[in-house]
Amino acid sequence: MRAVKTTFSLLLLLLSGAPVAAESLRVYVGTYTTGGGGSRGIYRLRLDLATGALLPDGEPTAAVDPSFLALSPDGTRLFAVNETGQSRADAPGGVSAFAVTPSGGLMLLNTQPSGGAAPCHLTLDREGRHVLVANYWGGSVATFPVVGMDGHLGAASGIAQHEGRNPTPRDPGPHAHSVVLDAAGRFAVVSDLGLDKLFVYRFDAKSGSLAENPAALSLPAGAGPRRFAFHPDGRHGYSINELDSSVTAFAWDAASGGLRPLQTVSTLPAGFAGANSTAEVAVSPDGKFLYGSNRGHDSIAIFAIDATTGALTAAGHQPTRGRHPRHFAIDPTGAYLLAANRDSDNVAVFRIDRRTGGLAPVGEPVRVPRAVCVLMRR
Repeated sequence: MRAVKTTFSLLLLLLSGAPVAAESLRVYVGTYTTGGGGSRGIYRLRLDLATGALLPDGEPTAAVDPSFLALSPDGTRLFAVNETGQSRADAPGGVSAFAVTPSGGLMLLNTQPSGGAAPCHLTLDREGRHVLVANYWGGSVATFPVVGMDGHLGAASGIAQHEGRNPTPRDPGPHAHSVVLDAAGRFAVVSDLGLDKLFVYRFDAKSGSLAENPAALSLPAGAGPRRFAFHPDGRHGYSINELDSSVTAFAWDAASGGLRPLQTVSTLPAGFAGANSTAEVAVSPDGKFLYGSNRGHDSIAIFAIDATTGALTAAGHQPTRGRHPRHFAIDPTGAYLLAANRDSDNVAVFRIDRRTGGLAPVGEPVRVPRAVCVLMRR
């Protein structure tokens, strides 16, 4: 009876011409707060799924260099790296936990040392019981338990330290740039830009511990693997390589945690001769397209994905309406892509063509000082 009344009331509202609130997503934006630019921490926006309109939604939450963000599976906790220590390999970085209020506001719970300098990426396991953090200058991956009734962070329960030197890339030491878990939560893939390697670790969901698989996979010298994205089919994955502006496609063995290279393609259009580095990579929720961001060319590279082989075919480029697109994200419905342009202090919205994968600008970019990371949730 209550459902009938609710439906009838909604029908009357529609017939009367009165406005009905459209479905929207909460958007959190991580930023750099040090080094100038005027950022105040973590910014909150709202994305209207009907129109693509992006609007401010409350005051920023104070935090120091919260450059990358992640939400717990139930959306009640937000975690952020504090990317400090960028100028010194022995300086400490941090990772912070926040409670999410019903209105979407953030309340700091606590901050822990990240286990290395310049933590730049983090992820949660499927149950939201552990946070895994990649320390760039520290060249390590640390695991933190989520503890207590409030869900604060415990001290690091384990640190996997990378070792070695690689003379070819820009930064010759180990530099862990991202850590992502496979769909089953059994393996963690860590991109090490400095060593030109992808490390695959077995992940123990009970203890949060990491155990390295027998061998790390080496990429060509100077590739600089930065971020890794799994395909929804559970059979393929993709590494975006910062230093040589490329994407490498892999076959993924979900049983053993094995990666087999299939193909490497450029993220740049033919004939481009300027300076460029890549940043983020993501697969559309339907698995049909892959996107990667270029910094220098300042574009999103678009690729069609072969449903059988996982191979990539270039499908164009979309300017990001700003400079240095350090990160972008696709909303859970697959309708919009939001790009964070760090050096032009904005977040731009693009509508995704589900047939071609093309991106169409929506409205005007929203100002967010030193925007680095975009995170969306209903």
